[in-house]
Amino acid sequence: MAADIIIDVTEADFEYEVIAYSQNIPVLVDFWATWCRPCKTLSPLLEKLAHEAVGSFRLAKVDVDANPNLALQYGIRTVPTVKAFSTAQVVGEFVGLQPEDRIRSFLMNISPPSKDSLAIEKGNSLLSAHEWDQAEEVFRELLEQNPENPDVLLGLAKSLLGIGDAFEALLIIRNFPASKQYARAEVLLPFAESLGYLQQGNLKQESDLEIAFANCIKLASKGNIPASLDGLIGILRQNKRYRNGLVHKVILSLLELLGQDDPMTSEYRMELASVLF
Repeated sequence: MAADIIIDVTEADFEYEVIAYSQNIPVLVDFWATWCRPCKTLSPLLEKLAHEAVGSFRLAKVDVDANPNLALQYGIRTVPTVKAFSTAQVVGEFVGLQPEDRIRSFLMNISPPSKDSLAIEKGNSLLSAHEWDQAEEVFRELLEQNPENPDVLLGLAKSLLGIGDAFEALLIIRNFPASKQYARAEVLLPFAESLGYLQQGNLKQESDLEIAFANCIKLASKGNIPASLDGLIGILRQNKRYRNGLVHKVILSLLELLGQDDPMTSEYRMELASVLF
């Protein structure tokens, strides 16, 4: 797949690899040179973003010294210069080394919405409403056509945890692709692992706090996240370092499941801060 996402192009194949290819998928063209210092920083950053995008755009690299006619044709006066092509036209460009957040914004503006974007939005809306079963159906259908899409994988993992399916959710989270959603998937791991231990009968329930913790995991797996959060915060009030900070991490997992736009999320974050600090 990497060979398709990131390629070196020349005057001989530019028409096919960039112009024709951009009829289906946007192509970002990095005009660079071996003697250009900013290029040595920008090029690896563009490559990282291309891998994260898992095919939503192609990165084509043009050495201006080896391809002077392309540099002349596209008016390249300084390097690095980056031009975005879509439907065989230049739809955006920037010159010089730019901060990563600006490049991400640039990519969002030049990438047309995918045919599945509306379905992903629907799935995320169902997640926000805590309609876990319906969300799972949407994301599972999307997964058939988008097996490596981070948005789809994250949505399915959340759906599965919402209905109490720890094992498939763990499989997704532990094999999550490098992407901007990776950190959010990692936040889900403490709850997913705790639920997995509970369902395997490997979660200790010998002390009062252990029993309370197990009950909180059960409540969350049945969709009663607020009751679970109340119990977990109650455990923290008794022992802030219970299980070496696991309770705190599980709370963050459940807040990720609730969603950033849920009013309860900000309330529980404030309550958590008051307990910890």
